[in-house]
This record gives sequence, C-alpha cells and structure tokens, in this order.
Amino acid sequence: MHQINPFQRRSEETLKGRAPMAERMRPTRIEDFVGQAHLLSPGKILHRVLHHQRLQSFIFWGPPGSGKTTLAKIIARQTDTHFIAISAVMAGTREIRAAVEEAQGVWARDRKRTWLFMDEIHRLNKAQQDTLLPHVELGTLLLLGATTENPSFEVIRPLLSRTQVVVLEPLRTEDLQSIVARALTDEEKGLAGYPARLTGEAEEHLFAASGGDARIVLNALELAVLTTPPGPDGVRLVDSNIMAEALQRKAVHYDKGGEEHFNLISALHKSIRGSDPDAALYWLARMLDAGEDPLYVARRLVRMALEDIGLADPLAVVEALAAQQSYQFLGSPEGDLALAQAVVYLALAPKSNAVYKAFGKALEVARKTGSAPVPMAIRNAPTPLLKELGYGRDYRYPHDVPDAWVAEHYLPDALNNSVFYDPTPRGWEGERRQVVLQRRQELAAKKKLKTTDS
Repeated sequence: MHQINPFQRRSEETLKGRAPMAERMRPTRIEDFVGQAHLLSPGKILHRVLHHQRLQSFIFWGPPGSGKTTLAKIIARQTDTHFIAISAVMAGTREIRAAVEEAQGVWARDRKRTWLFMDEIHRLNKAQQDTLLPHVELGTLLLLGATTENPSFEVIRPLLSRTQVVVLEPLRTEDLQSIVARALTDEEKGLAGYPARLTGEAEEHLFAASGGDARIVLNALELAVLTTPPGPDGVRLVDSNIMAEALQRKAVHYDKGGEEHFNLISALHKSIRGSDPDAALYWLARMLDAGEDPLYVARRLVRMALEDIGLADPLAVVEALAAQQSYQFLGSPEGDLALAQAVVYLALAPKSNAVYKAFGKALEVARKTGSAPVPMAIRNAPTPLLKELGYGRDYRYPHDVPDAWVAEHYLPDALNNSVFYDPTPRGWEGERRQVVLQRRQELAAKKKLKTTDS
C-alpha cells in the first residue's frame, strides 16, 4: 500500500502559495540551513554523513522549530535515497508494515536505500516500536526519528541501541535574526512584496517569546507584517505592541510529564541549594507560568527543606509545610505567594545535608547488619522472665541526671565505633555540634576504660 507522502502534499501547497511562511521558507539545501553548527560544521556528525554518504539510523531530539524535519528532508535529498514520511500521531503497525514493503520494493527495483522519517516517534507505543525494530536492525529501513521528548524515556532500549541520538538545540538569537532577515527580503517565498521593518523592541520580544522556535518566529512575523498598514514611505513599521498581538502569548516549552519538567524542578532545587533567591524565584515563576501543579512544587519544597537545610534550620520544613497548607487554603493566584515566600526562605536558610547523608549511611549499614542483636541494657523487659534473662539490666534513665544524658552505647556491640551523623557548623545544628562531639569523646573514653578493666 503506497501512502501519499505528507511532504509531497506540503510541496504542492507551497507551490500553490497556500502554506504558511514557515513552511514556504523551509530550506531545501544544507547551504541554506541556519543553526545547529555543532552538528553541521565540517567534521561534525551530520556533515560527515552528508559528505561521505555513511548512512545510519538517527533520532533527532530537540525542541519544536529547531529544524528536525528540515534536516531529515535535506539528508534524504542529498544521500540519493528513497524517502517515506509518517507521523506517529496518525500511523500504526499497518502503516509501518506498508513502509517496510515499499522500502523492500524500492530496493528490489532501484537498489536504493530508504529513509523512514517518523515524526513524533515518542508517540509510538511499545508494540509499534517492536514492529519497527527488526527492519531497522536488518537495514531494510534507515530510521530518521524526530521527537521533542527525551528518547531515553520514550523509545524502547533495543531501538535506541540501533540508532544514534542527535541532539538539536534551540536556535540562537543570531540564527533567528538571519531567518527574519531572509524572510523580509525573499521575493518568492517571503515578505519582500510587503516592505517592513521591525523596531528593536519588537525583534527582542519576538525572539524572547519564541523560545528558539523558528516556526513561531516566522508565523508571528508573517501575521505582524501582513496586518500592519504601510506608512507614508510604503514601509510597514512593526513595533513591540503589534508583535505582542501577533504572538498572543509567550511560547512556553514545557511538558509536565517530560524532560523539561525535570529540568526546571532540578534548576529550582539547585538554586535553593546554592542559596540564590533570585534564581529560585525565577524557576518557580517559570514552572507556575507553564502550568505546573503548585502542590507538586510544594511537595518538592518540603523535600528540599529536609535534604538541603535539615537541622541547620529546623523551621525550614515548617515554612515549606505552611506554604503547602496556605496554597490549599487560598488557591491560585493568592497561594502562589506562599510558595514564593517558602522558596526565598529556603534559599536564605543555612544549609546542611548532614541528616540526609547520615540516614543514607545508617541505611546502608542496617541492610548489612540486620541481624545484629539489640544491647541487653536497652531491651524492653515487660515480664519477670525477661528481667531474669538480663533484659534492661544496668539501664540508666537519662532524666535522672541533671543534663539528661548518660554515657551509654545504644548501638549493637559490633557497631559501637560507627558514626553516621556529622553535624555541620551552620545554624541551629552548628550550635549543638560541640555537644555531639564532646559526648562521642566521653563514650569513646568509657569504652576504652571498660576494655582496659576487662
């Protein structure tokens, strides 16, 4: 079964002038491609593929509008291969099998390899990816997958191992400036027939709101220019207000279940850990503006308070929990301020991961020594028999002494030299550090004396 190639339909629409400018301006030669120099500069991976005709399967991973589809088409053109395009949104196992049959027919007839461009490959389910796998492995198809999501989360491991993941980056400001300049002066596909000029503020707003997405830039540019009347000199002056209207809203690259979700929460966590309230507020604002669940943020703030502040400031976790309760009580947008307050508090608080590390060490030792007996002195003795057996013997009740502390070993005998908690000199924890160290010295002295006596 031969499908109508989506790219063929797009080309027909381009010829008829109906396609958006972002489609009309799509480069067809590598010389016209803008951006991704880390992949296309001499000696880089895609340059080598095109120059030496070394064909292998790739997955292009990058944000929207970074050139994944355009690069796929250019590679197919410049490697003298057959090209089949499928979107994973609409394709299934039947379409994949049809593509395999077409590739086999092309090879038998023309001795040409076939690229299968699978747009949004992360939307294929496991069964569909399993159907594709053997044909990629045998070389029946050369896969060109495109995805905005981290392939390591969305693509099955066997298929990943048979492809090379190529990471595309958001286009830089200078790349976008080049694209805009070309669009404004291109007579055949661009806006040269509508002389226009962007103010510096309009250009800055366009690039900032695009998130490095060339498609957003070109579509907003086209709308802004075509809806702006020409001035007395015949030139359409696009200012920041017009551009804001054309954009309607800032483009936010964010997926609450995908990699960007984890990138942003990581940035928030590390900013708080690094005691930078400005950066922490920025990442909080980014997450909330993108539609993140505020209660998810609140839960993470509680975790940060425990992991990175701990006993340096015991009130940090109280502040984080209060922010969570305040948000539940107020909702958005009023409750967002409670999260912002907690973020600033945590960023400014003294830091300690001593409890976090201590518990990790204790857990590791506990897993190895799960059978170590509880010392007799601290065992419970609820019956006469247990008392006769020595349970609780020689136990000294700390509240019976003035400072409520006695030099007693509470660990199993085999672990009496173990130290898990190393208090930092910061904050509340630092105020008690000397007491902890002194008591450990007393315990060590008691153990030494006991050993000498025996």
